[in-house]
Amino acid sequence: MKKKILMTRRLHDFAMKELQKRYQVVVHDGKIPMPKKLLLQKIADVDGLVCFPYDVIDGEVIESARNLTVISTYSVGYDHIDLQAARRRKIRIGYTPSVLTDATADLTVALILDVMRRVTEGDRLIRAGRWSVIFGPHDYVGSDLHGKTLGIFGIGRIGQAVARRAAPFGMNVIYHSRTRLSKKIEIQLGVKYVGFGELIRDSDILSIHVPYRSDTHEIIDKKVFRMMKRGAFLINTARGKIVNEVDLVRALKSKTIAGAALDVFGSEPIGRDHPLTKMENVVLAPHIGSSSEETRRKMAEITLDNLVLGLGGKKMVYSVDV
Repeated sequence: MKKKILMTRRLHDFAMKELQKRYQVVVHDGKIPMPKKLLLQKIADVDGLVCFPYDVIDGEVIESARNLTVISTYSVGYDHIDLQAARRRKIRIGYTPSVLTDATADLTVALILDVMRRVTEGDRLIRAGRWSVIFGPHDYVGSDLHGKTLGIFGIGRIGQAVARRAAPFGMNVIYHSRTRLSKKIEIQLGVKYVGFGELIRDSDILSIHVPYRSDTHEIIDKKVFRMMKRGAFLINTARGKIVNEVDLVRALKSKTIAGAALDVFGSEPIGRDHPLTKMENVVLAPHIGSSSEETRRKMAEITLDNLVLGLGGKKMVYSVDV
């Protein structure tokens, strides 16, 4: 008898065909994310789960899954999964790091350029019919990247990829991370390690690349914004809850910082009434860090492989140590 898996959303056609060939597949095709009541019902008798970063796989969900042995998440993050509950049940967890590094780093640089050169702001201005005169020497000016200090908070795969991209722009790169890089890698990347306070005070652009954990929850708050340069920009392509959004809105309104570019938010999706949508000095993206055709396909391949290997009792391509 084939093993049974639950998917909270469809993957690419090639992955679906392979999964349907190997397993009994139950696919949720309704409201996203899958309502918890339905998730609790459908997960009760499955052997494997394919989930996404917006699915909350908490202790109650895991305890309801009597036969569950493998979770394969279509994401680099796994903070949506209760690892302790999974550990108690000896459930293996696969995820998709590494493959989305370049796509997310590319978007980070795109957001930096956008907010500092006011590209999206200008697009809105033109579409609203508010570009009525040719700008003069002091009108509608942005900021150069050359000579600016880029502060990277978290120097894992994505943080390092951003550092490599900053070099051709002539930026100075400093970083702070829980684990310091070796001197050799620091030299290769052209980065300098600094303390957290120095990172905040000296950065013209502060780019967030730490994982979301209890110790990074809303770590970027009003105290941090007060320490930042008044002309500084905040970039977040990591997780929304690393930033206190209420404090961020206040910092932007008061011009404590110059602007922000965000791909992630505390609660997603955000609506048109969110305070950040009312601000000209903010660039917003709908959580598209990994959204390139090539990257998304590779993520599907790894999600598929992790599930198949895990259910076969073999080593996953990428697994969380639980």
